[in-house]
Amino acid sequence: MSERESRRIERDLMAEPHIRGRRISVRQVYALVEERDEDPEAVADRYDLDVADVYHALAYYHDHPREIREAEREREDAIADFRESIDRPEGVDPDAA
Repeated sequence: MSERESRRIERDLMAEPHIRGRRISVRQVYALVEERDEDPEAVADRYDLDVADVYHALAYYHDHPREIREAEREREDAIADFRESIDRPEGVDPDAA
């Protein structure tokens, strides 16, 4: 697996890979195109991206599996920490359906 650098992807915002100069993450692009089966051109139009940015994000997702898994773990940990830190009235459970 290749772990090469990308000129279109950066990690300095939100501590996870995203399209350079934008707030949309590589994971968001992946979810829209490959999980929700949205057309890459439609995603590019919706977020005012070049379609090449969408394809670079998808390639980056697949070229950097360890980095993506780590970003997912960090996000899940941050969500869990946040849920535990919230001061709620007794008996209030946000996970209860």
